[in-house]
Amino acid sequence: MNTFYKNLSMWLVIGLTMILLFNLFNKPQGNISPLTYSEFMAKIENKSINRVRIDGNTISGTLQDGRPFKTIYPAADAELIPLLRSAGVDITVKETQKDNWIMTIFVSWFPMLLLIGVWIFFMRQMQGGGKGGALSFGKTRAKLMEQGTNKVTFADVAGIDEAKEELEEIIDFLKDPHKFTVLGGRIPKGVLLAGAPGTGKTLLARAIAGEADVPFFSISGSDFVEMFVGVGASRVRDLFNQGKKHAPCIIFIDEIDAVGRHRGAGLGGGHDEREQTLNQLLVEMDGFESNEGVIIVAATNRPDVLDPALLRPGRFDRQVIVPIPDVGGREKILEIYGKKTKMAPQIDYDILARGTPGFTGADLENLINEAALMAAREGAKEISLELLEKAKDKIMMGAERRSMIITEKEKVITAYHEVGHALVAYLIPDTDPIHKVTIIPRGRALGLTLQLPIDEKYTHSKGYLKNSIAILFGGRIAEKLIFDEITTGAGNDLERATALARKMVCEWGMSDELGPLTYGKKEEQIFLGREIGQHRDFSEETARQIDLAVKEIILEASNRVTQLLETHCDILKRMADELLEKETIVLDDITRILTELRPDEHPLKEETAAAAQPAAKQDDITTEQPTMDVQPVDTPPAEEPGGQEEPGIST
Repeated sequence: MNTFYKNLSMWLVIGLTMILLFNLFNKPQGNISPLTYSEFMAKIENKSINRVRIDGNTISGTLQDGRPFKTIYPAADAELIPLLRSAGVDITVKETQKDNWIMTIFVSWFPMLLLIGVWIFFMRQMQGGGKGGALSFGKTRAKLMEQGTNKVTFADVAGIDEAKEELEEIIDFLKDPHKFTVLGGRIPKGVLLAGAPGTGKTLLARAIAGEADVPFFSISGSDFVEMFVGVGASRVRDLFNQGKKHAPCIIFIDEIDAVGRHRGAGLGGGHDEREQTLNQLLVEMDGFESNEGVIIVAATNRPDVLDPALLRPGRFDRQVIVPIPDVGGREKILEIYGKKTKMAPQIDYDILARGTPGFTGADLENLINEAALMAAREGAKEISLELLEKAKDKIMMGAERRSMIITEKEKVITAYHEVGHALVAYLIPDTDPIHKVTIIPRGRALGLTLQLPIDEKYTHSKGYLKNSIAILFGGRIAEKLIFDEITTGAGNDLERATALARKMVCEWGMSDELGPLTYGKKEEQIFLGREIGQHRDFSEETARQIDLAVKEIILEASNRVTQLLETHCDILKRMADELLEKETIVLDDITRILTELRPDEHPLKEETAAAAQPAAKQDDITTEQPTMDVQPVDTPPAEEPGGQEEPGIST
């Protein structure tokens, strides 16, 4: 951008200079008095003219008093010269320049030429200033990776071993094709890398470029489509032509869903330039012309919106799923990024990996970077486990807001709300162990309760979901039991509990009354890329039964939690008092309180030792994905007109 403004300033200076010079050389000298031809003849007769200069049909000169003058005379007046001689006027005749017409044409066409030059300059800048300038719209914008310029290899990729094996096979084929073709097989023409954002799809492609001893073209899906019709298809053709010239080679298209979305899904009708680009891409990948030795690698986090013709065998033969890493993969990723920073020697990556389930490779890199920035701010010479814990809490919950002014009553309500969640989670079996409870405001929440899963969960049972709903009601029931009133702080808890109960009934068939059926069909616009509604494909009577089933699950959880907290009210008050005193308590504190007050009823849980580690995970209690997203479990409702936030609860 700085180069663009520099070039623009240079052209403006050149244009202004040319205009200034043009006006300077054509500026009249002195105060010239224009005369009519009759006045000019009268002054000759009065002998008032000293000298004249004849230039074509223009006469200029000076009067007897020294004032300059100028007039136009008809060339057919043959009496002019004798009259000037008889009056004793000094006559000078300028020789006609033969090349004067060239300057005349240049001066006349200069403004237009300047505008054309400025237009070409802007078009070159808009198109990247590449070779061909304004005529290179249809040329590909792919970058050719030369051998030895990329330092990323498969050694820098961890946590996705299966995906690495699939791509290593592609590299082996490019290095030794005979090994695979001797039995009549063929290598896949295209490989699609699909996975959640941050899992390392682009990093895998960079590793391919570093490992393969072949040319590597990289381009983004958005680089194909421009403001001009037909440019996208032209660039696709040029990209594959370049690939054929450099075969064997690899072409990497990042975010291919920008051009590969399902055809016919556009809104508003009319000609769709993106569809024409996709059509050309389909033809180039598997059409009449062969692309031997050209392998396409594409990446996307929305494979569900891609056109089916793009995913058929012969185009993208193989889809490689790049998953969110498990605990072993997270440990390897942390080791890779830890080597690039100054870590303390006693750092145990296994503890940190177990405390970050659901983190992608990008999340883990951000975790290490945040800890490094904190260490730099504090003047530390190395990154300690304590700083890593602070960085993780900041990423998961937001920065601490200790300066936030909270009334004493709200602080007490928040404390009981949080210990209500924590106590229910501790007492109910088949739940994730409690790691930390805090009433220090973070982000938009005034209080948080964190649970640390012992192992990875890919499916959830009906009992686990009912327990999760019960934990969500712990805060609301605790407020009702202690203060005999409820606040808006439980708004998000109720919303999440209701949504979870409705999914149990409508999506997962966990209602005995309605049976193992799904109710409601999701409607999604492929062009928009997200769900916009749910089609109701059931009767009014079924809708009433669904509402009753959802209400039954919610009321059952509410009654269960009410009975549980009433029985352990003394423990609830003791935990709240300690939380108000310390502002943050951990699993060891909760266990100590229960064993002191009721040693026979609540012995130490087996998972307590495993959970009491300096790492935490917020359980978002979701069962739609095989892994759990890391996000703040709860935020308070919108601010009231007074501007004071209500207590935000997290479970």
